[in-house]
Amino acid sequence: MLNRKVERELEAWHAAPQRTALLVTGVRQIGKTYIIRHFAASHYDHVAELNFIENPRLVSLFSTPRDAKNLLMRLELAVNTPLVPGKTLIFFDEVQECKELVTAIKFLVDDGRFDYALSGSLLGVELEDVRSVPVGYVTEVDMYPLDFEEFCWSRGVGADVFAMLHDHFVRREPVDSFIHDRLMDLYANYLVIGGMPAAVASFAANGSVSDVRTIQENIKREYRRDISKYARKEDRLHIRSIYDLVPSELNNANKRFTFSKIDKGLRFKAVAADFDWLVAAGVTIAAYNVNEPCVPLEMSKERNLFKLFYNDVGLLTSSFLKKTSLDVLDGNPDVNYGAIYENAMAQELSAHGFGLYYFNSKKWGELDFLVQDRNDVVVPIEVKSGKSYKRHRAMDNVLAQVDYHLDGGYVFGPCNVSVEDKVTYLPIYMAGLLSNE
Repeated sequence: MLNRKVERELEAWHAAPQRTALLVTGVRQIGKTYIIRHFAASHYDHVAELNFIENPRLVSLFSTPRDAKNLLMRLELAVNTPLVPGKTLIFFDEVQECKELVTAIKFLVDDGRFDYALSGSLLGVELEDVRSVPVGYVTEVDMYPLDFEEFCWSRGVGADVFAMLHDHFVRREPVDSFIHDRLMDLYANYLVIGGMPAAVASFAANGSVSDVRTIQENIKREYRRDISKYARKEDRLHIRSIYDLVPSELNNANKRFTFSKIDKGLRFKAVAADFDWLVAAGVTIAAYNVNEPCVPLEMSKERNLFKLFYNDVGLLTSSFLKKTSLDVLDGNPDVNYGAIYENAMAQELSAHGFGLYYFNSKKWGELDFLVQDRNDVVVPIEVKSGKSYKRHRAMDNVLAQVDYHLDGGYVFGPCNVSVEDKVTYLPIYMAGLLSNE
């Protein structure tokens, strides 16, 4: 059993005085079905599960508008579980195959006799054209790959260690060298294994990187099959090409996505919707360039200039040669980990509530990331993978511009905690301590 932070959100939903339907979203193989089943087993006497892929005939239950009485009568006939008021969770899985359910759930919630949970993949794409999403009737919970802290839990590291790290982060004090070295070793593991539950569970069980790579390749094949199934026919080839190009594009010097790699002479306008599809589906993460590092970042973003990352760093690392994985695990200093480190940072920041941006100026240089926190403060972030982590021309230049009103910035790398002027240096494993939730 992998411990997941999302369980806290499920507990909050269950304890809320005004009950809504629970909608758990996320990409395939993220653990949505497992976490709902596990939660239901400890909170309900009865669980009725309906899967719209395994049993496509169930879609007809919601094909036309019906009232709650009619729907529940049909549900009773469709399941083999007693529907006991107040003690039953009805769980609809793979709801992307039955979009009308999201509309119909309003009537079931209003009826009030049972609790409802829904889960599905690609909902950012597939629910765009739903007739009427019932505002106030659905509590949506997003699931992501395991972050580094959750990965450490799977390796036997207790929550007290991260409480200690948070204390050091707040006080800007170095971490004990033994603990620091151990966490850097674990982080190297994380860069290879990533946060997909099946990969993490497999590694915890037998320690085989080869088995993990097989799992990761299978997950990417599933993503490609989803593109073929759910994307518009005329867009599928470009979307698959974009997804497959992410590793090589991140290995470029500026990491910015080049449209001509998809098709020679291609303009962004022709493929803008294809990039949007991958981001909305949750299989990639986008960081957009901004004209200046000032609030609000969204207002100055350049739609056609962006970096694209995989949703899981392990899926990225598995795209490279096996030797790369071994070099990462061994900490080979001759390997350029820049793309891998940046993907891991994008993954952590996105999972912790931040929209991602970056700043690239011929005059000042390039900042790897910019985020805007809940207090509308812009925070510049650099990610360094080598010993020269204190060389950051762009950070120095931007922080020196009084018109940008930046209080300071973070540099994450293979270092311990320290502060010099307006720059705070943090070990890369502390990335998850930045949160905008």
